[in-house]
Amino acid sequence: MQSRSPISKCVGCGARRDKIELLRVVNNKGDILIDPGERITGRGAYLCPNMDCLDKAVEKNSLKEALRIDISDEIYNKISGEIKHD
Repeated sequence: MQSRSPISKCVGCGARRDKIELLRVVNNKGDILIDPGERITGRGAYLCPNMDCLDKAVEKNSLKEALRIDISDEIYNKISGEIKHD
């Protein structure tokens, strides 16, 4: 019997998916980092790896609320650059 990975919710679209399918974004003492291996400590939020979900998360301020930090254009560009590379 195969074990499944834990389920998390995308802060953009609200879909529940396996954590391994989602992109983890971490607020590590004020630095916003992409955490593909789920090893960085800090407050995390999960996003589907597509631009639509990132846009929804920024529009609804759900990424800001989840990470408890203001999302600047620089952070948005950093996350969108990571999504486009996947």
